[in-house]
Amino acid sequence: MTALTLSTAAASGLRADAIVVGVAKGAASKSGGLVVAPGAEAVDKAYDGKLAAVLETLGASGGEGEVTKLPAPSGFKAPVVLAVGLGPVPEKDESYDPEALRRAAGAAARALAGAKKAAFALPVEDSGDAGAIAEGALLGAYSFDAYKESAQDGGKNGKAPLGEIALLGAKPRDKAFKAAVERALAVTEELNRARDLVNTPPNDLTPEAFAAVASAAAKEHGIKVQVLDEKALAKGGFGGILGVGAGSEAPPRLVKLSYTSSKADKHLAFVGKGITYDSGGISLKPAGHNETMKCDMAGAAAVFAAVVTAARLKLDVNVTGWLALAENMPSGSATRPGDVLRMYSGKTVEVLNTDAEGRLVLADAIAKASEETPDAIVDVATLTGAMMLALGSRTFGIMANDDAFRTTIHEVAGEVGEPSWPMPLPADLKKGMDSPTADIANMGERMGGGLVAGLFLQEFVGEGITWAHLDIAGPAFNEAGAFGYTPKGGTGSAVRTLVRLAERTAAGDLG
Repeated sequence: MTALTLSTAAASGLRADAIVVGVAKGAASKSGGLVVAPGAEAVDKAYDGKLAAVLETLGASGGEGEVTKLPAPSGFKAPVVLAVGLGPVPEKDESYDPEALRRAAGAAARALAGAKKAAFALPVEDSGDAGAIAEGALLGAYSFDAYKESAQDGGKNGKAPLGEIALLGAKPRDKAFKAAVERALAVTEELNRARDLVNTPPNDLTPEAFAAVASAAAKEHGIKVQVLDEKALAKGGFGGILGVGAGSEAPPRLVKLSYTSSKADKHLAFVGKGITYDSGGISLKPAGHNETMKCDMAGAAAVFAAVVTAARLKLDVNVTGWLALAENMPSGSATRPGDVLRMYSGKTVEVLNTDAEGRLVLADAIAKASEETPDAIVDVATLTGAMMLALGSRTFGIMANDDAFRTTIHEVAGEVGEPSWPMPLPADLKKGMDSPTADIANMGERMGGGLVAGLFLQEFVGEGITWAHLDIAGPAFNEAGAFGYTPKGGTGSAVRTLVRLAERTAAGDLG
């Protein structure tokens, strides 16, 4: 992974491939709109105070994520200055938004692929800014090339990620700055590991292989791990997980990851949908809808990353992660539309559509997690195309059985820069899941399908337990071009929201 250091060196004397500075849109500026952001004073001075004018001549506008390169001024050891847009200049007496800094740092890091070292001279007013820049740069430098020939020859046939980041304007000896950067390193390393899992081809990431990765990481970081294989699942009565995995030669798994703190008085349970490949089963997906279904385990990847991050940060909260892992395939042994499954909770479910499988594995895991009566359960899943129709490809939906908790998660997601939106759980939609054969059907009305899925899951939450459901179907896998610190492919959606929720809970602010 890209290395990161805090540096007090002057921009002019630092040996690097590039100096990164920020520029912003400011209509009142003398340069006609472009403003050089704080942190770049020494660079601007070397251009005789005309850096903004030079950049405008080159077409720069200061728009968010816009990158402009130009030769460094005389006397600088770095040969290139890279100006990255921060968007609008903040209002008077306000600072640059942390998310603007994250995205700018990420865009710069992506643009510097192939470089060995870059110095980031972006606005740093406090440790929070330093953490945001570090996070954005480390996420932006991400690259998944394990299956490319270039990965075998040190990047000779392609550009390797930016090798090292020197963060200027920070305070290396200040405890708050060091803590912010250490947090950024832990969060980004585990989030990037989640991205790796989402990007891994399904022929290599079976439920058993995912469980092995989780087990190895758990042991490394002092997390207790328990893996239920197909025999243990059958003995335990996990009809949902077994039913989804019945058609595959790769048997399902339920992984429990338990991080505990001796100082904790709160317990969070995170539950992740881990469909390592989703063909739709007997209700086979049509052509054009299954090519990216390796990403259907992104919820489990997010939960895994969040638990490991909580352990690395030594948070004073107990966090249990449940990874419900299965491969949904059609075969002679696959669950059929019309079959009835007896779930772990004892409820029976009529399967009307085998492509509505995520809710089945989650239902078993949620019911099992409820037995420990945690203070809250949060499940994360690439659950419904309906949520993408409602919110697009960059925003996840939040449903909950407690309005205050739903609001808390929405606020937490906003704090870390993850777009989300609170969604309702209309009681009238529940009737559509009535079944003449079983306690409930796994499908309901087509309109509001994302909300129907949430209502289904709610049926399996233990009585009196606060619960929320994050449908990350849109932002979990980016099929468009990279932007900011978000790459093409797996994004690591919801990891930072879960980590911040754990941090706030540890601080006594569960909401």
